[in-house]
Amino acid sequence: MLRKVLPVLALCAFMSSCKKDRHYEKIENTRWLIGRWENDSRAGKLVEEWMAFNDSMLIGHAYFIIGQDTVFSEDLQLKQHEDSLSYLAKVNGQNNNKIVAFRMTSFRANQMVFENPQHDFPQKIVYSHKADSLIAEISGVEKGQPKTEIFSMKRKN
Repeated sequence: MLRKVLPVLALCAFMSSCKKDRHYEKIENTRWLIGRWENDSRAGKLVEEWMAFNDSMLIGHAYFIIGQDTVFSEDLQLKQHEDSLSYLAKVNGQNNNKIVAFRMTSFRANQMVFENPQHDFPQKIVYSHKADSLIAEISGVEKGQPKTEIFSMKRKN
């Protein structure tokens, strides 16, 4: 009896481990985002940092510094739930300090697109990656006018 049950149990354990690996495949494919990204310009210094939190989530922090003052700061999450990815942003001093969720609408090996048509601005966030560069593009309609902002950053670690 044990000789018959043991192979079945081994097969179940193997299949379960394979399923778990595939379960978080979407978040695994976004790991190119992990690291510290910066852009130094005359206007100030933009920093965006990402790290793995667990199997299903990356956490990030972005901020903009002018001189010695942090003038913008946001906490970020990239989270997989079942078969979908969400980009969650909490901007200090905006949206009553509540998290705003953007749903992934497109993914390629080097680009992620997130959208939330109900948000005031932005309604769309695009991350593109090439070699040691990261481009974050936010776009949508603000005060009735189309608007796009592009943030180019270089990997610092």
